[in-house]
Amino acid sequence: MTNGPQPSVRGAASLELGDPALTARVAEGLQAVEALLAERLNVGEDFIIEKVNHLAFAGGKRFRPTIALLCASFGPRPDAEDVIKAATLTEMVHLATLYHDDVMDEADRRRGVASANARWDNSVAILAGDILLAQSSRLMSEIDTVTVAHFADTFQTLVTGQMRETIGAEGGNPVEHYLRVVEEKTGVLIASAAYLGALHAGAEQDVVESCRRLGAAIGVVFQIVDDIIDIFSAPDQSGKTPGTDLKEGVFTLPVLYALEEDSDAGQELRSMLTGPLETDAEVARAIELIGRTRGRERALDTVRGYLADAERELDALPDVPASAALRQLATFTVERVG
Repeated sequence: MTNGPQPSVRGAASLELGDPALTARVAEGLQAVEALLAERLNVGEDFIIEKVNHLAFAGGKRFRPTIALLCASFGPRPDAEDVIKAATLTEMVHLATLYHDDVMDEADRRRGVASANARWDNSVAILAGDILLAQSSRLMSEIDTVTVAHFADTFQTLVTGQMRETIGAEGGNPVEHYLRVVEEKTGVLIASAAYLGALHAGAEQDVVESCRRLGAAIGVVFQIVDDIIDIFSAPDQSGKTPGTDLKEGVFTLPVLYALEEDSDAGQELRSMLTGPLETDAEVARAIELIGRTRGRERALDTVRGYLADAERELDALPDVPASAALRQLATFTVERVG
């Protein structure tokens, strides 16, 4: 299960945000984020700069900064310097988790290029992630102690989710375990982006908290949808070979629901999925069996539950163009799988 898959919004205008002024403001904000990233990640020794820039500008979608900039619309100072800094530090933290995740997952590729651990080694990849965390901490300190304290909680939740995933369900309910991991690993950082964008734009506290809950729900929606796409979509749609998670022994929500099913397909699947699958033929057979269960439909039902949570928060937020844009983002995500 990868950390934080998102539709391409790097240059939010590609999403047709529905309001020219909003589109222009978010696009300008993203340019400012890019500039600040480049400024902060191009300091220090050359051997450090090379490593931290390896993934930073390798085609990332800048989804978290976009969420921060959209939620800043709910406050009176959407263009504040601290909004840009907050948006940028969420991307830095996300980048750091990618370096660390690739080491833990022994990944070979990331964002269309060799992963840092594959190009150099695990130690270099871990240290590059640590540099990114150092730079993000510096940005936090330039904003205020509230942001520092907030990210202390965010870091703890991120690490808890990663450790929870590593340890496994330990006899607990696998579906509940999966959802907690997704909420902690993916949802929390998108929630932080939404929270900090609204906070540093000067939004009312109830609006700030609503944005946090909205971001958390959207993050879970995106992760589950991406996990569904991993199994059921053609490579030209998903950008990767179907069943990648299965082959690595990672069982995502549609698989877990399929494994629960009391049917011939569910029974055969349970006999197959006792660990990582060895061959492409085994992966193809497992995908076929999952398709014969209600795993996909049940996963989509769960997605719709989180989407309803997002809609509820959006209904409570001010009726401004950013609200409609955020609603469109969440709906677009679900439409990727029908």
